[in-house]
Amino acid sequence: MKYSIVIPVYKNRDSIPRLLEVLEQLRVDLENNLEVVFVVDGSPDESHSILFAAINQLNFPAQLIAHSRNFGSFAAIRTGLIQARGEFFGVMAADLQEPPELLTAFFKSLDSNECDVTIGTRSGRKDAWTSKLASNLFWSIYKKFVVPEMPKGGVDVFGCNKLFRNQLINLEESRSSLIALIFWLGFRRKFISYERLERTEGVSSWTLSKKIDYMMDSVFAFTDYPIRFLIKIGTLGCLVSIIVSAAVLIGHISGQIKVPGYAPTILVSLFFGALNILCIGLVGVYSWRGYENTKNRPLAITSLTHQNDKYPKQ
Repeated sequence: MKYSIVIPVYKNRDSIPRLLEVLEQLRVDLENNLEVVFVVDGSPDESHSILFAAINQLNFPAQLIAHSRNFGSFAAIRTGLIQARGEFFGVMAADLQEPPELLTAFFKSLDSNECDVTIGTRSGRKDAWTSKLASNLFWSIYKKFVVPEMPKGGVDVFGCNKLFRNQLINLEESRSSLIALIFWLGFRRKFISYERLERTEGVSSWTLSKKIDYMMDSVFAFTDYPIRFLIKIGTLGCLVSIIVSAAVLIGHISGQIKVPGYAPTILVSLFFGALNILCIGLVGVYSWRGYENTKNRPLAITSLTHQNDKYPKQ
């Protein structure tokens, strides 16, 4: 088992039959040196039962792991990386929107020692224009202010060698971004471009609330830019208030303000009151994240593990 593919599964019952066919072809392409780790992340559909029924008919070693509830795709990937037994590792989406050839390219680069981690970068995507616009906007801002090395279109899948895998799974922080951690770790990287395919089965479970959570985790876990931005805004606000105060003082002395101090007092109070609330909220977010990490709770809990009989006897 030279190559391990980790596949997080959530609401993918419709795509599983085609997924298994693709994996069989990958087994042939990789000369039978393939292991697959399915991680069912608390999926409410029949994904687990379908995989459980099929796992012993597969022509390659496979593990089926079930989380006790939905912990998120990054937690599922991490669980799969921990359990995988190969020398090189690749992450694959169960909805097959990333072309299977991308995994082959990952493993080829890793096996030839060109890099420690391979990162798939989207050269195009066959999604709705609203999804494209929101994605491009988010990743452009993220690249500029948080992780400069991030590709313009973001990252969904990656591959790595055992050295990189071991370092990645040692980072046990919660409420973080696995993708950003890949760039934080460093090591030798290689970017491999691909075109994201159109979804042919089922609907995306990547809801707006999950996207917002991901955005918050990706930003607050890796930069203090919001706090530094507030310092700049606060400094500018102080300068503006000094100028306004001087104008009010001049107006009062010259007799142009009949009710001295009323309007500017209200405006300044509202401005700095709102600014204080915003500052307290942002500082609270950082404090809460520090508190979350002090709990040392597991990032995922495995309730069931099953493997087929294709593994060699110990």
